[in-house]
Amino acid sequence: MNRLFLSLSFLMGAIILASNYLVQFPIKYYGFEEILTYGAFSYPIAFLITDLANRAYGKVAARKIVYFGFAIGILFTLFFSTNFSDLISIRIAIGSGTAFIVAQLLDVQIFDILRQKKWFVAPLTSSLIGSTIDTFIFFSISFYGTGIPWISLSLGDLSVKIFVALIMLIPFRLLLGTFKAA
Repeated sequence: MNRLFLSLSFLMGAIILASNYLVQFPIKYYGFEEILTYGAFSYPIAFLITDLANRAYGKVAARKIVYFGFAIGILFTLFFSTNFSDLISIRIAIGSGTAFIVAQLLDVQIFDILRQKKWFVAPLTSSLIGSTIDTFIFFSISFYGTGIPWISLSLGDLSVKIFVALIMLIPFRLLLGTFKAA
């Protein structure tokens, strides 16, 4: 489990870093710049990682991956994508960390409660609730009062996160067989 644990933890950190960087860029095609950023496409993978760890090793191991991924993600974000002379960049780092830890720990708890249901109930429910909480915490901390249309951006990002959460059920189901069930 140690190698897999480290792999999942570093992958979690990389997803956080990528998402924190990508959220700064609105999609400028088809009028989406007011409602969608590129970060919406990468971040839901964090829930896949948490849910796979939870299913395979239980909530204690999943929490450890969340904490380890959180530490890696924050360090990477501060080092690689935070511009300390830009208040919004600093707020993105704070918003990301706060939203991530709250949403991921909530995801772990909800998944654990629902783990005995059909295979898709726990990952789908926990990811949808976690994504909703994460989105509104992140966007309100990062962009409230800045003039950036954070409510429409958060709703657009949440829509994509819900869509991606549904798609993430496919790799979740496929990867279940590679993990020893807890």
